[in-house]
Amino acid sequence: MIQGKTVGIIMRNKKSTFDRLMSDPEQKKKFEKEYVQFLFSELLLEAMDEEHISVRALSKESGVSTSVIQNMRAMKPTNITMKTMTSLLKPLGYQLTATKGGKAVELTV
Repeated sequence: MIQGKTVGIIMRNKKSTFDRLMSDPEQKKKFEKEYVQFLFSELLLEAMDEEHISVRALSKESGVSTSVIQNMRAMKPTNITMKTMTSLLKPLGYQLTATKGGKAVELTV
């Protein structure tokens, strides 16, 4: 505020940093890949916390190595299969589904 008046910044026809990054196809692809990893990592962390399950216990129940679980929790680049994903989700009470329209299909391996 300057002498009782509100001063605003008008940004016409200016792209935000995010918009500029998303207009670059390579940056957009990188963002989308990393965002999916971030979402799965957050889901895994939250579900493990809710179920009070340790990395070792989840490893034992899922058959997935502790190092893979730790890497996923830390968002380290990890290529996992659908089998690994479903193996991790099942002991945490989740299932993987594919949805189209109103129809959902459970994906099990």
